[in-house]
Amino acid sequence: MGRKRLQEPADGRPTVHTVAARAGVSIASASRVLNGIGGSPETVRKVRAAAAEVGYVPNAIARSLQSQRTGLVALAVEDIGNPVYVEMMRAIEAVVASSGRQLLVHATGGRIDNETALLRRLANRYVDGMIVSPIRVTADHLTALVDSPVPVVVVGQLGADAAVDNVRTDSRHGVALAVDHLVASGRRRIGFVNGPLDTVPGAARDAGFRAALARHDIPLDEDLIEVGDFQYAAGRAATERLLARTDPDALVCANDLIAVGALHALLAAGRRVPQDVAVVGMDDTELARMMFPQLSSVSLGSAERGRRAAELLLQRIADPNLPPRREQVPPSLAVRASSGAALPAPRPGDPPTTHPTSEGVTS
Repeated sequence: MGRKRLQEPADGRPTVHTVAARAGVSIASASRVLNGIGGSPETVRKVRAAAAEVGYVPNAIARSLQSQRTGLVALAVEDIGNPVYVEMMRAIEAVVASSGRQLLVHATGGRIDNETALLRRLANRYVDGMIVSPIRVTADHLTALVDSPVPVVVVGQLGADAAVDNVRTDSRHGVALAVDHLVASGRRRIGFVNGPLDTVPGAARDAGFRAALARHDIPLDEDLIEVGDFQYAAGRAATERLLARTDPDALVCANDLIAVGALHALLAAGRRVPQDVAVVGMDDTELARMMFPQLSSVSLGSAERGRRAAELLLQRIADPNLPPRREQVPPSLAVRASSGAALPAPRPGDPPTTHPTSEGVTS
């Protein structure tokens, strides 16, 4: 029995009819898969394989006119150069591309007016949907999110009553993991280098650090806390200010860019890492593994958060009537050389120290 003749348009390009015939499914089923709406796993597999085999390329203009969709999805983040957003973007792009759509990326600089203006421009339906990861959330944000005429998914913390799809992590618990690890290795003078306190991550990580110290009965020393920005230069400068007034035996840094700046400040000041000062970052980006010594860091699941956000967005595009969903990605700690050693015992001839050893200290 011969293969069913494939239907071709006048210009010879394969169509949805071509793909359906090659996959052995109905045109409606092939159309749903090719438009990112989905189907059974077997149907999706067959249609995608057939589309690749015949070289099917969606006609974006025709599809947009028929479906009132553009085939474009937007991602808005503070800084597209930050490794945490790079990892998130890669995961989002993979999911978006699998639906036949393209990803547009916007850098907002963390400015509230940029983010709300971008949300409001969606009224012109330039995109089918948007993923946004704001570091500050205001009443204007929430109004723009709720009023958006196209689906929006937020990566980050939102209030419990926000009627928007949301993927979050628990950075307070992430900071606690870092402090627990440092206390278990004998560190007691634990410093904290944070980003701006008027941001959602900055406020959450500050609260997490203070709560973790209290849980270990470690008195809070404000001299050991420094605030800057979530960038390398600011992290280095903040660490230099902290070292000028006090002597930590460990540092928790609010992200990996700050932690790299802290490492360089410590080494420039003649402090050995981790022997004199242990360092733990947050986000566990590629930077953490590139440093020497390699950087211990708390993963907040940036790629996983991006993947889940993209999946939620595609589901919302397919069914706008779904109830608001909220998903949480738990943090985890990767211990590497920058904090992998316990606080060393005093060497012969060293002056007495008040730093305890790790013996008897629990997490």
